[in-house]
Amino acid sequence: MAVNPATIPQGEVIIAARDVAIGFGDHMVIDGLDLDVYSGEVLGVVGGSGTGKSVLTRCIIGLVPKRRGTITVFDQDLDETTDQDHKAIERRWGVMFQHGALFSSLTVKQNIQVPLREYLNLSVPLMDEIARLKIAMVGLNPDAGDKYPSELSGGMIKRAALARALALDPEIVFLDEPTSGLDPIGAGEFDTLIRTLRDTLGLTVYMVTHDLDSLVRICDRIAALADGRVIATGTMADMVRHDHPWLRRYFGGERARAVGIRA
Repeated sequence: MAVNPATIPQGEVIIAARDVAIGFGDHMVIDGLDLDVYSGEVLGVVGGSGTGKSVLTRCIIGLVPKRRGTITVFDQDLDETTDQDHKAIERRWGVMFQHGALFSSLTVKQNIQVPLREYLNLSVPLMDEIARLKIAMVGLNPDAGDKYPSELSGGMIKRAALARALALDPEIVFLDEPTSGLDPIGAGEFDTLIRTLRDTLGLTVYMVTHDLDSLVRICDRIAALADGRVIATGTMADMVRHDHPWLRRYFGGERARAVGIRA
């Protein structure tokens, strides 16, 4: 089924993947994947377990090698960039991993300062001020900065990890299952936070998620992975009209109807 071109954003393509293949040993997780991410959108990436959603994210940011294909970010082929140019690109994105991936031996403030120390040469007072601003930006109380991850609730860990992802004022934010493990109220508040940050900061948000509520509430467009590739991109309306069996089960089941998704 072809996606209606009218539903596709007309903005700049900020990430482009072409014929990407990723595998481990004899197992190919992704094979022949094409995907465009548009500047300023919230893209929700969905798929069944093991379809390569998180693997693709890690490949884009350089943590997992690919076997074939090209990935360009900001019109630069990541395989062709110099180390200096690649580092400059990395400064323009932020990453929030599924379980936060905060350093347990560092406070929230110190975690936020990790990318500042890695990429910039700033004074300690300035880094402290930036950390305070990011803590406020994600809705944490000021005293959270001096707490360790073990002293935080699940929702606070998510917000602290998001604050770290925003430390360098990125243009792209990668979010891996940002609402997993949160109760419905906390998940809804986090969705609102993501959308507000996108609108106020002009971010492009690449969000891997299983959360149907998030897809309905904040995603401008959805990319669905199955069979080692992207099988569909478009709006929620495009997803529910698609005839792929997995999409029909995912967007046509009882849970989908419960959040107001109708074919």
